[in-house]
Amino acid sequence: MEKYDVVVVGAGHAGCEAALAAARMGFDTLVLAMNLDSIAMMPCNPCVGGSAKGHLVREVDALGGQMGKIIDRSFLQSRMLNLSKGPAVYSLRAQADKAKYSQLMKQTLENTPNLTIKQAEVTEIISQNAKITGVKTEYDTVYDCSAVIICTGTYLNARCLCGDNITASGPNGMRSSAKLTAAIANLGFRIMRFKTGTPARVHKNSLDFSKMQVQPGDLPVVPFSFDTPAETVQISQTDCYLTYTNEKTHAVITQNLHRSPMYSGVIEGVATRYCPSIEDKIARFVDKNRHPVFIEPEGANTAEMYVQGLSTSMPADVQLELYRTVPGLENCEIMRNGYAIEYDCVDTTALLPTLQAKSVEGLFFAGQINGTSGYEEAAAQGIIAGINAALLLRGENPLIIDRSMAYIGVLIDDLVTKGTPEPYRMMTSRAEYRLLLRQDNADLRLMPLGYKVGLISEERYSQFLQKKQWLDNEILRVKNENIPPSAEVNALLVERQSTQITTGVKLADLVKRPELDYMSLSETLSQATKKPPTEIEPHGWQTLQQQVNIQIKYEGYINMQKEQVAAFRKLESQKIPPNLDYQSITGLRLEARQKLAALQPLNIGQAQRISGVSPADINVLIVYIKTLK
Repeated sequence: MEKYDVVVVGAGHAGCEAALAAARMGFDTLVLAMNLDSIAMMPCNPCVGGSAKGHLVREVDALGGQMGKIIDRSFLQSRMLNLSKGPAVYSLRAQADKAKYSQLMKQTLENTPNLTIKQAEVTEIISQNAKITGVKTEYDTVYDCSAVIICTGTYLNARCLCGDNITASGPNGMRSSAKLTAAIANLGFRIMRFKTGTPARVHKNSLDFSKMQVQPGDLPVVPFSFDTPAETVQISQTDCYLTYTNEKTHAVITQNLHRSPMYSGVIEGVATRYCPSIEDKIARFVDKNRHPVFIEPEGANTAEMYVQGLSTSMPADVQLELYRTVPGLENCEIMRNGYAIEYDCVDTTALLPTLQAKSVEGLFFAGQINGTSGYEEAAAQGIIAGINAALLLRGENPLIIDRSMAYIGVLIDDLVTKGTPEPYRMMTSRAEYRLLLRQDNADLRLMPLGYKVGLISEERYSQFLQKKQWLDNEILRVKNENIPPSAEVNALLVERQSTQITTGVKLADLVKRPELDYMSLSETLSQATKKPPTEIEPHGWQTLQQQVNIQIKYEGYINMQKEQVAAFRKLESQKIPPNLDYQSITGLRLEARQKLAALQPLNIGQAQRISGVSPADINVLIVYIKTLK
């Protein structure tokens, strides 16, 4: 019998971040994976980041996580999305070399002190008196521990479907976990069944790229990690390509819809709303005569190309027929067929905001077992679960990130307060305070927390403080510096199609004009421009300039959101006594009593976000709690 402090079950993106966090915080950590070749595997899309997801990667990095650092070393192409919109929704996305990403993450785990990796399937979770004491594997090996983090991804009772062909397996042909679901259910957790899917992979040499639109990467490249020197990611990038489905594609799907397991009644799990299969798109959006299809490389050393937008579980012969109707894919050769995958997950309303189970001390859940979709959502949950497992063993207060602090907070609060009836995907629209939760300031928001728990080094934190001080000083300077009228100033304003000035104005007032920005004005008009911190290289300097520009230009809106956050935190600070007897509170509606009793919210803010609890119920609850004091 071996003993560890923390056992992490699964080594996907959640498991890797959880294990690294616990080990780096000083605890002996064991990772148990069913196949060590699946560590940090990307069974679906070959990318990291994207709309809202890029925010999560930046936040994981600011806390001391690994995902951003690994993608910076393994990307093939990088693009900043949503640049035509406001800075609140700018999102970084990078195409990954899937094999290299997995290899680098595996090497990181292998070389991290306090971290052990073993290949084995966990079949039992052992607890006594509602506290974790260990796990048992398929080999009847028992590992004693004080905390367990379940990060099983899409492997629980998984089965893959391609037409009539149904295989009991996890993603990419990996074996599924057949026994752990029962062990989790025996601990009192409600099990749900979800479904996701993936498109086929086609051979690069069978494609005609001349019929597609080239999608190049950005220049310069912006790194994901705040630790990555920007100069190191200015690489030669691989192109992606854009094409579209057409009426022929839709006709093939419509004629064969009865052969799809989604529409024949074979699939039992709830499908993801925001990443539908192509057959689902055709059935739901009958008014659309085409849908975009992106052709993306899976790696630098493979001919496999990912067909983003054509996810399907149609039979193999139908897949080939429909793919060959798409311009540029007329002669495509499918190397791996697309498939749907069904898997078990848990009802996350049984979890605390720390991702620890309410009913079993030391038991944490993170990743797709919690009903989420996406590598980034998994990584975000993983690092929070890992940190809180370590803090539990230290006997310290847990780390709870609320909705006003990070997209991570929005994600976890949605899961534990509302639950998710379908695979959950992070979107910018879910964040009420998204102008404050930009990807560019993730370090300003979260790095102090990462430092506090021990995942950010003294040296790195010192550099962060220097950057923060420079930003504060520069913003203050821009607000105070007066720009007098002159021929040079007005010539520049005319050139930028801006109104000339006749009296002195603050530099900040000019920056706030829609047609102007801090970058050009500060360099051209300001004689007092201060140089950036000495360790900031040229591309990093551009990022700092953009942060100053955003803070100045959107100051009014930012201040409005800060006021909203203050009101939000006032409600969050009103704690609810544990194990409150809601049935005895006169004035609460029956539905509210049932929902509040089931979820046991920690504070008034969380209580008011529970579906079925009205403002009137909240007022009754506030008055009742005051009578207890």
